[in-house]
Amino acid sequence: MTNTLNTLLAKQANSGTPPWCAYVYDLPALAAHAQHMKQYLPRNCELYYAAKANPDVRLLETLAPHVDGFEAASAGELAHLNEQHFGKPLIFGGPGKTTDDLQQALHQKVACIHVESLTELKRLALLCAHTGQTQTIMLRMNITLEGIASSKLQMGGQATPFGLDPRDLGTALTLLRESPQLEFEGFHFHSMSHQLSVENHLKLITRYFEITRQWESQWHIRCKVINVGGGIGVNYQCVDEQFNWAKFCNGLDQLITQHDMQTRQIRFECGRYVSAFCGYYVMEVIDLKQSHGQWFAIGKGGTHHFRTPAAQSHNHPVWVHRNGQAGVVLNSTVNIVGQLCTPKDRLHQQLPVQELALGDYLVFTLAGAYAWNISHQNFLMHAAPETIYLD
Repeated sequence: MTNTLNTLLAKQANSGTPPWCAYVYDLPALAAHAQHMKQYLPRNCELYYAAKANPDVRLLETLAPHVDGFEAASAGELAHLNEQHFGKPLIFGGPGKTTDDLQQALHQKVACIHVESLTELKRLALLCAHTGQTQTIMLRMNITLEGIASSKLQMGGQATPFGLDPRDLGTALTLLRESPQLEFEGFHFHSMSHQLSVENHLKLITRYFEITRQWESQWHIRCKVINVGGGIGVNYQCVDEQFNWAKFCNGLDQLITQHDMQTRQIRFECGRYVSAFCGYYVMEVIDLKQSHGQWFAIGKGGTHHFRTPAAQSHNHPVWVHRNGQAGVVLNSTVNIVGQLCTPKDRLHQQLPVQELALGDYLVFTLAGAYAWNISHQNFLMHAAPETIYLD
């Protein structure tokens, strides 16, 4: 990939066009990574792609042959996925679903709806009773997580808007028994994101399996599917120390046997860990200046295109593609910023550089997830970056 990208950047530098910024997506690398993930999963596991990580159509097309389905977290995402006609199941999650959202999901005949509250469950039951349509559902549960270390972003195990409190499970199951059009498939758990520890994530899966077994016995139910969510993190600070998926899947296989889960379908809905590695955000250096003893490189673009560094409060991994001009900054450190009228528009602080000049390119890696699609794109109304696919 590096040689191909360098060739692209060299060609762009010699094109004589105005200052440039772009997202570059390596589609073969994305396909290979998805294949790798599927290859190591135990036989009774499914891999869904969480479209909120990056809903770019070309990325979705690349993933479609290698995933079992797609997860949408809004009616807009659901419509977007449905328009692509991938022939893969769609599942619908996320809090705060309106009656219109649920009606749309029924109309699109989604494979499963993840119910986040008793209100949602009642809305869906009424809709199905009115239309006579049946709908498969899972109950998303917010369970306690004693003894499991928290990750950078936690959606469960504490007071959050996500999922049902276990104290409401009895009421939910009663509503389901009174609603013959709703087919209970199992429980949905997604308690943590940014998980970098294999051991901690296996502890989390163990907790999911144990409480499922407990509830099956307590409420005389049986789960066909256990949705364990996603949450596998990407290490933006130590890029060579990523989550060991093969090791995790080996441990998962042992847990499935240990907890007698071979006859259940274990469903993953991963996003960041699927697509982050295939993306690059490139900014051309358009100004270099000193302020109070520090160098600043102003790039064409900024956090309105690439919000990941600001959202994660980190120095994003970046490398410099030199374009042949004599260096202005020599053997120093530089703060990389964008064009916005805010001091928060920083993508990397105190980056060591041997040489940096106007016209050089700053190449941010790990930009294939939660990047362009989460950015405040209309702030200051700058033009959008170009999008380039390497396929």
